[in-house]
Amino acid sequence: MKRVDLLDVGTWMPQRWMSAAQIGAAAGIDEEVIVERFGLDGKHIAGPDDHVSTMSAGAGAVALQRAGVEPDEVDVVAYFGSMWKDYLVWSASPKIADLVGAHNAWALEMGNVSCGTPVALKAVGDMLRGSDDVETVLLVGASRESHLLDYTNRRSRFMFNFGDGAAAAVLSTRRRGHEIVASAVITDGRFADDVAVYAGGSRNPASLETVRERRHCLDVRDPASMKERLDPVSGANFVGVARRACERAGISPADLALLAPLHFKRSLFEWTISELGVPEEKTVYLRRHGHMSGIDPLVGLDEKRDELEAGDWVLLLSAGTGYTWAATVVRW
Repeated sequence: MKRVDLLDVGTWMPQRWMSAAQIGAAAGIDEEVIVERFGLDGKHIAGPDDHVSTMSAGAGAVALQRAGVEPDEVDVVAYFGSMWKDYLVWSASPKIADLVGAHNAWALEMGNVSCGTPVALKAVGDMLRGSDDVETVLLVGASRESHLLDYTNRRSRFMFNFGDGAAAAVLSTRRRGHEIVASAVITDGRFADDVAVYAGGSRNPASLETVRERRHCLDVRDPASMKERLDPVSGANFVGVARRACERAGISPADLALLAPLHFKRSLFEWTISELGVPEEKTVYLRRHGHMSGIDPLVGLDEKRDELEAGDWVLLLSAGTGYTWAATVVRW
């Protein structure tokens, strides 16, 4: 079986910043709650010209430069970020390929919401292993879902950590870098309709009424019902996919040099690393970024890349509404 390597990563963040105090003021929540319970010091907010295509291209250019790969060497540009893009019913990856100069590449689009990074690494890694004509892939993702928040809607309170930004990775079977070793994924479709932007699709087309009622923002259909069903399985599935990915890589969580998860509430983060037996100094927690749809683990990896040594084990862990939990192991 072909070996697939992650050559390098890159990120791009908007200049605008929203502090914990500002988030609290917008939501009517004490700043201390935002900092301590949400685990958030602040987050980046996309400006009017910061779209998922342009932000992804910025991150992609950084990743290509670090990897020493020319844009015309890229065979595929694969987008895995937020499904709220520049336009509706629109593919971002062809635009991103054009912006980075990957004119020999064909484009691929994936939509796994907050579970994007580990699922994309598995899907694209498997494609590279099974392909004779695809050797280099630029994997890009971005989010500006902070603009989908209604801070007056208490049902969507757990999403107030949503921030904006972009991340990218270069994957290759031609050159050696950091091996993508194993993944694990769980999906539980009972949660498929619990979280969405409920207006604007075929079930509830856009109208004056949907705009007036602010139904074009992220919402939770029935928070109490979702919590009742999700709490018994969420933590177990986080830990389960992490352990399974490690097992498939021939290691245990205790062998990890870095655990890079999505940004989630502080209590669940602490419980998860405790269950896995990973000390906090071997993790990254995105207090100054918040949650950025599918890109969090790559952002965490980018923050810690210079601290890793050859042979270190890295676990990228995430989950997304729908509900899917996933983990991917990389050997540095």
